[in-house]
Amino acid sequence: MAHIIKSLFSTSDEQLMWRVKLQDDPQAFTNLMARWQKPILRLCIRMTGDEHRAEDLTQIAFSRVFSGRAAWEPSGKFSTFLWRIALNLCHDELRRAKRRGECSLEELAEDAARAPVFLAADEPAPDVQAESRERADLVRQSLLRLAPPYREVVVLRHYERLKFFEIADLLEIPEGTVKSRMAEALNQLTRLLKPLKEDQLCQPRTQIPELLAL
Repeated sequence: MAHIIKSLFSTSDEQLMWRVKLQDDPQAFTNLMARWQKPILRLCIRMTGDEHRAEDLTQIAFSRVFSGRAAWEPSGKFSTFLWRIALNLCHDELRRAKRRGECSLEELAEDAARAPVFLAADEPAPDVQAESRERADLVRQSLLRLAPPYREVVVLRHYERLKFFEIADLLEIPEGTVKSRMAEALNQLTRLLKPLKEDQLCQPRTQIPELLAL
């Protein structure tokens, strides 16, 4: 098992994609999917609030990577290329849902409450678990109330741990714009999360990142 894991991550994303491009290497593409399927699924869930649609979008993202392999150029990181495809799919999905009149905040909030949380559980006491779930649901609902340009920077920064310059490169906007969007997103989240107990938000701006980890 250790040998398999080591071989999976010993080659860079860009080297694997180069093999996909030049040789249609199925194993290289399988390795890329093994590395990136969960992060892309997390992104799509948090952007759309719909777990099942997020699964579809994740599969479409990888399909587009493979179908566009001949045109891929290693001018940047493969991850940036993949994040951008997935985000564009999420934005398209949100626009379609809005046109269909299905993108109400209430529906998104309900979907968010049902979405899985990709965090390890330490099995705390039942009452603590219930309170934690309630707080996590409120955080997910609040995130879905942000406009997509603000939501995406929060997701990329606080959940996927990208640096500001990486987000700027991915979104193709100035780094200063990323930081200003993040500041506004945190301001909006502070207002949206007021239902939480005051002692949990005694220092709102410094507490919000901690709440996003729920």
